[in-house]
Amino acid sequence: MTALAALCGAGVGLGLVIIWAGLRGVDVARPTRASTRPTVERANLRVGLAAGAAVIVGASTGWPVGAVLAALAGWGAPGLLVGTKGAQAAVGRIEAIAGWAEMLRDTMAGAAGLEQAIVATAPVAPRPIRAEVATLALRLEGERLAPSLRAFADEVADPTCDLVVAALILAAEHQAQRLGELLGSLAQAARDQATMRLRVEAGRARTRTSVKVIVGATGGLVLGLAILNRGYLAPYDSAVGQLVLLLVGAVFTVSFLWLAKMTRPSVTERFLTKETRPQFAIAERTSEIPT
Repeated sequence: MTALAALCGAGVGLGLVIIWAGLRGVDVARPTRASTRPTVERANLRVGLAAGAAVIVGASTGWPVGAVLAALAGWGAPGLLVGTKGAQAAVGRIEAIAGWAEMLRDTMAGAAGLEQAIVATAPVAPRPIRAEVATLALRLEGERLAPSLRAFADEVADPTCDLVVAALILAAEHQAQRLGELLGSLAQAARDQATMRLRVEAGRARTRTSVKVIVGATGGLVLGLAILNRGYLAPYDSAVGQLVLLLVGAVFTVSFLWLAKMTRPSVTERFLTKETRPQFAIAERTSEIPT
């Protein structure tokens, strides 16, 4: 009977995922371009896991608190168990920005202007930012350089890119000298930052492995008790048991969130944002980049 309830719950969870995809306008059989974006994929995965886990646990145990905790577990599992892709993508983006800055430097060394250098490097820009650079090159056909660069910085959304874009804006509006040397220095600084992040991630690998072991052991213990010794969990069937389960689940949730926070790198805030652009405009008049 429990297996049948779990099977029915899985079917209901799949139905909820399909309904979610329909509400978001995503074709499950043929994903659109928007559905292939990492953010949308992660959101759909989290929603699917949360809905499926909640329905399965709720149908098999009859615990409303258990369904809520299962939904939270399904939502947070991708972040706890697959935490290295984001860091690797950030490091790859920093290295790509460094490579693009060097491309601009070398192209302008051949007596090319800044706009011509951007257009020339668009087809061969590093892959992590190639789409953004191509969009920047297309935007330059109908817009001025400075607004296009600011839009490019918002699309990349990286503090290292803000430094490169700030240097390019100052060079475009004030005809700064020795831009090639500045781009080379920024590229070297970006590569040093990427190397430092790789070393930090190597140190976090042990903590991340410990988090996976703890999460896996806890989930395996709960699943084993539910399948092999259901009577051991019978006290949670009462209202008081549900309150105790809520307290235990809250403790575990806070603990897992704390462990997940320990494995995530600190996020460096950008300075070339819409909120800080007035300050940067003042700094442009004095030919200084705000820190």
